[in-house]
Amino acid sequence: MSQKTFFITGANSGFGFAIASAAVQMGHKVIGTVRSETSRTSLTEALPAVKAVLCDVTEFDRIPDVVRQAEDEHGPVDVLINNAGYGHEGVLEESPIEAMRRQFDVNVVGAVAVAKAFLPRFRVRRSGFIVNVTSMGGMITMPGIAYYCGSKFALQGISEVMRSEMAPFGVRVTALCPGSFRTDWAGRSMVRTERSIADYDALFDPVREARQAKSGRQLGDPDKLAAAVLSLVESDNPPPQLLLGSDALKHVSDRIERLQQEIEAWKSVTVSTDG
Repeated sequence: MSQKTFFITGANSGFGFAIASAAVQMGHKVIGTVRSETSRTSLTEALPAVKAVLCDVTEFDRIPDVVRQAEDEHGPVDVLINNAGYGHEGVLEESPIEAMRRQFDVNVVGAVAVAKAFLPRFRVRRSGFIVNVTSMGGMITMPGIAYYCGSKFALQGISEVMRSEMAPFGVRVTALCPGSFRTDWAGRSMVRTERSIADYDALFDPVREARQAKSGRQLGDPDKLAAAVLSLVESDNPPPQLLLGSDALKHVSDRIERLQQEIEAWKSVTVSTDG
């Protein structure tokens, strides 16, 4: 495996940290973004080889300068891992619009802003690989995470367009769609809207309780995800999206089957609108 330079957002925890650690162990150069000096210190102590830089992905206007400085100091980036993000949990009716705006600013606009800072550089060099970390929640839905699923569906669609637009220039784009993994996503990192409408108790309270009880004991191993990502970026023909985790495989496959059934059931109505 040839040495590459990785730029990983949200490198101080979760998938970002696991990928950064695996990449360093394989001899790659890693630039990792964090949001605070405290996080930068902890990342540097844990992974001294990582070049930790301050970058809040919601500071959209600052991102091009961060990317330019990173490449000036550490050379051309080969792989962007667009990992920074978090989960919002809350019944749609109960959750304020401001919570949705914040969720989309981080998970969608922030990811796109980072990608856009690299697109002209990758295009001119006729090389580069962008991995946008979405989720199985970008292909399926479940009660209580409407804002999160909405943000990941959005990034999933944008990734597919980005892939087709950048393909003529030798730039590869894959959406990474993990299922449930042992990260802080459902624990410390999750933002939860307080319950306020009793009508939703029967539907949502068991879902919230089960998610909290499962946190830290999910089937997915972040280190194995990191190994899969390193294999992915070596591929000459990477997929538009890569599911990771047996739960992601099951849930997404079930949704595709239901969708096919729905299309077939309503096909006569679908084609009836042709002029």
